[in-house]
Amino acid sequence: MPRQKAKLHAVMGGTPDEVEAAFYEALQLGDLEKLMACWADEDDIACIHPGGGRLMGAGAIRAAFEAMFAHGGAVQVRPEHIRRVDSIASAVHHVLEKVDILTPEGPSSAHVIATNVYHKTPQGWRLVVHHASPGTPEDATGHLHSPQVLH
Repeated sequence: MPRQKAKLHAVMGGTPDEVEAAFYEALQLGDLEKLMACWADEDDIACIHPGGGRLMGAGAIRAAFEAMFAHGGAVQVRPEHIRRVDSIASAVHHVLEKVDILTPEGPSSAHVIATNVYHKTPQGWRLVVHHASPGTPEDATGHLHSPQVLH
């Protein structure tokens, strides 16, 4: 399948893996329309950025990413160490994200642990939750860590 058709297929439904690839590609390109096409058209979709509050609905999610892109353009993030739990109508992907950032001291990398939840909708697979928290490179091992805070 040519690359352009593959992109369209991913955004139009595809598989959870294809929608996830389109989501991260949209972040890397700073493409708000492509990013929003990955999300389900439901009121209860949610996005939580590291250290941020819960954003509910497409309007709030769009505004947050629009502001993010306006303040620095594309987000240089690459998904690594993806773990999947898939079923007939939903998929949960636990992802270690490597984010390249520019600090006053120069280029650096940060790690984020994200959970991406996909549902099979009438339009095909769509993202319904992206929940990201600060992480470390050690999170890639998948070993259990002692919790620092119990809730």
